Amino acid sequence: MDRTRARRLLLAALALGVGADVLLDGPALGINAPLMVAAVLAGGWLLRRCGRAPDPLDAWLPIAALVLAGFVAVRADPLVAMLDGVAASAFTGASLVAFSGLAVTRRSASVVLAMGAWVLEAAFAGTPRSIQRARRPRGEGPRRRPAWLAPIGRGLFLAIPLVLIFALLFASADPIFRRGLEDILGLRIDLGDLPGRFMFTVAAAWFAGGLLTVSASGLPDLERSSLGAATSRSSLSAARTLGATEAIVVLVAVDLVVALFVGFQVAYLFGGLDTLVAAGMAYSDYARRGYFELVAAAALAGGILVALELAIRTRPSAYVGLALTLVTLTVVVLASAALRLQLYQEAYGWTELRLYVAVSILALAVTLAALALFLATDRTGWLGHATAVIGLASLLGLNLIVPSAFVAQRNVDRVIDPRLVPRDGFAGLDTDYLRMLPDDAIPTLVDALPRLPPREAAIVRGILLDRRTELASDPSVASPAAWNLGRELAKAKLSTLP
Repeated sequence: MDRTRARRLLLAALALGVGADVLLDGPALGINAPLMVAAVLAGGWLLRRCGRAPDPLDAWLPIAALVLAGFVAVRADPLVAMLDGVAASAFTGASLVAFSGLAVTRRSASVVLAMGAWVLEAAFAGTPRSIQRARRPRGEGPRRRPAWLAPIGRGLFLAIPLVLIFALLFASADPIFRRGLEDILGLRIDLGDLPGRFMFTVAAAWFAGGLLTVSASGLPDLERSSLGAATSRSSLSAARTLGATEAIVVLVAVDLVVALFVGFQVAYLFGGLDTLVAAGMAYSDYARRGYFELVAAAALAGGILVALELAIRTRPSAYVGLALTLVTLTVVVLASAALRLQLYQEAYGWTELRLYVAVSILALAVTLAALALFLATDRTGWLGHATAVIGLASLLGLNLIVPSAFVAQRNVDRVIDPRLVPRDGFAGLDTDYLRMLPDDAIPTLVDALPRLPPREAAIVRGILLDRRTELASDPSVASPAAWNLGRELAKAKLSTLP
């Protein structure tokens, strides 16, 4: 990267820092998230490394980043927004690597992880390198600048403080003007905020400049380490130190304990033997527990298989058979977790956590199916790619389901139609939990009011009116930068309440 491009990069980073201050410092998450991601991607594309065309197979990376960031402006659920934001950030980093001309999708999972580590390093340390490149070498004479540039710079230096002073005076004199600046620009006119906003702008520009160096310069340290050597079969086999006998012993031991558990599940959970005699508790109490632990056990089994695949030197048929056996047994463990979760949900209703567990069970089952295919064909190197696709599909599915609205609708249905609840289940409405649900659930609750029993309807109405007051008085959601579709739909529904 030459000096001219480094200076352009620093100017772009400063612009992104100012944009981040206006869009993110104060307003709640909403349309500001996809705007910032789009700005970073646009800057990375415009400053991309010369002479290195991106791999066409990586064209989906910026699209995924924009779609996931767009969901932050669609769903008014903090947890889903956090997951969307983290995934959008990861795909943005991958897109910047692709813009530099390095292939991403074609690489193995280990190399992609190495790329991620270098991108994080560049985010923190890339800006100083760009500043160093932007400096004029010692001994080089002063550069001639256009005659008009210096007067304009001096004029802006004098004008900007004056503009700020006038804005402060007018905001103090006229509350409508003050509110207009706060609502339209997202700026809080307060001298006490200036140091904090300055620091936020500098920090945002620092990280933005570091990320832009990835697109403009690539990942020199990683490229010098030879990506081809990092992914060659010889380099990987050199790191494999586990013998087949040791791996088979591990699999036999794990298979035995998992098979023992599966045997009890077939007898007492799926088969319906007398659990009261065997466990000292009724079938319903026995079945409605343990699904968190079983999901963790299934994830551990998958992790063991992946670790063995990375460490084993040879793959005899006995090892492959035992590995496939563990996958099959683990699928049964997941089926047990799914049945327990279903019985618990039927008795006590849905929560967002239970919905996330259900989605994780489905994702783990699909991942295990992919793992079985890769084990049988000796292509476990593709498991990282498959896992990324499954994770992305799961996150998109959660956004389409709208977790809080799904949970609210199912729990309201249980109150309206008690036949949906088993005789020993809880048929009431957990109003304390409803109060904690995000704004995506509000339209569902407003629509359900006429059908709820009078007592529950009165409690839910009180919750909704309280939320309407909070939204009307919350300055973080007043700025256009915080626009969010789910929140706007909630406001519209709340405005219909008498």
